[in-house]
Amino acid sequence: MQKFPKIELISDQISNCTNCSLHKTRNHTVPGSGNYKAEILLIGEAPGANEDKEGIPFIGRAGKVLDELLNHINLSRKDIFITNMIKCRPPKNRDPFKEEIFECSQFIDMQIQYINPKVIITLGKFAFEKFFPDQTMSESRGLPHQWNQLTVFPVYHPAAALYNPNLRTKMLEDFEQIQQILNKLNTCKENHQMKFL
Repeated sequence: MQKFPKIELISDQISNCTNCSLHKTRNHTVPGSGNYKAEILLIGEAPGANEDKEGIPFIGRAGKVLDELLNHINLSRKDIFITNMIKCRPPKNRDPFKEEIFECSQFIDMQIQYINPKVIITLGKFAFEKFFPDQTMSESRGLPHQWNQLTVFPVYHPAAALYNPNLRTKMLEDFEQIQQILNKLNTCKENHQMKFL
C-alpha cells in the first residue's frame, strides 16, 4: 500500500469535499501548491477561472503580479507554499460567503499546522480576517502581527494592482519587508538556542 505525505491527504480531503454548495459548480478544487516545508505560507482569497480549470493557485493575471513580487525579493513558487481561504471557485468570481469560508476553514487550519511556517502572508482582507477579524486591512497592511506563535504579515491582494497600478509600489515595499522579517525571526531563534548551549 502506497503511503502519502500528510499534505497530500489534506489535498485528497479537499478534492472530495461537499461541505458547501461550491462543489456543485467547480471543475477542480485548488488545494494549494509549492514547498510544504516552506518558511513562508501565502494565503489568498479564492480560486478564479484559470485556477478552477487547472487546479493550481494564482495562475491568472493576479498570479503574474504575485510572481513579479516574489521575484523582486529573489523568491519563487518552489520556495513558498501558496493556497487560498476557500478551495473552490465562487461562481462569477464573486466574493466568498462567510459560510463558505467557515466550511473550508478546517483545511487551511490543517495546512497551517502541517506546514508550520515562520511567516504567513495574507493576500487581501479575507485571508487577514481569519486571523484578526476585529482589525481592518487598511490599518494593518504592511505591519507584522503575532498570532499563536506565528508572524502574520498582511499585504494587498495581487489583483489590487491590476485595478489600481499605483498600489504596485506599496506592494513591492511590503514584499521587501518579508525577507527582513524572516531574517529577524531566524536571528531570534539562533540567539534563543545559544542560551541553552
